[in-house]
Amino acid sequence: RYNGVFSYCLPSYRSYYFSGSLRLGAAGQPRNVRYTPLLTNPHRPSLYYVNVTGLSVGRTWVKVPAGSFAFDPATGAGTVIDSGTVITRWTAPVYAALREEFRRQVAAPSGYTSLGAFDTCFNTDEVAAGGAPPVTLHMDGGVDLTLPMENTLIHSSATPLACLAMAEAPQNVNAVVNVVANLQQQNVRVVVDVAGSRVGFAREPCN
Repeated sequence: RYNGVFSYCLPSYRSYYFSGSLRLGAAGQPRNVRYTPLLTNPHRPSLYYVNVTGLSVGRTWVKVPAGSFAFDPATGAGTVIDSGTVITRWTAPVYAALREEFRRQVAAPSGYTSLGAFDTCFNTDEVAAGGAPPVTLHMDGGVDLTLPMENTLIHSSATPLACLAMAEAPQNVNAVVNVVANLQQQNVRVVVDVAGSRVGFAREPCN
C-alpha cells in the first residue's frame, strides 16, 4: 500500500511529551534527505544494514583496522540502523579506536570514569563548554551524519558528569554487528525506502 516507504522521527530524550512521528508512504517525506544504499542480509532480513565507510571525531578520522565496517551476510557483520536499541554499539576494535580518539581530544584533567554501560565519562566542570567534539558517521553515497552534542553525550542527573553515549558491542551473537541506535537518531528523520533499497537521513526537530 505504501510502496515500501516509511520514515520516523524520534524526539529528544529531553522532550516534554516524548512524541515523535511516523510517516507511511513517499508523500510528505522531506526533500533534503541524503540517502545511502540499504543492504539486505537474507539471514537477518528484519535488520536495515547500511555501509559505514568510517568515523571521525571532530575533524580527525578514526583509525580502525581494515575491514572493520565490512558487510558480511554469512556472519551478520556490518552496520544496522535500529530504532529499538538505546545506545550505539560498535564492535570491539572500532569502539576502542573511537574511544581513544575521543579521549585524546577531550583531554579531561582528572581522567575518565565509568557509569553503567559507559566507560568514557568525564567531569564537565573541568572541561570547557563545547569541549567535547562531534562524532560523524560517514556512509556510502557521501552521507555524513554528524551527531550534535545531545546525540553524542549523556549526562548524569546527580553529578557534573557526562559520558560518551556509545559502547562496545556485547560479546554474544551481535559481537560482529555495529548498531546505530535511537539515542543517536533523535531529532533526525530516518527514511527507509525498501523498494528503492536506500535509507535516508534529514535533520528535523522531532519533538
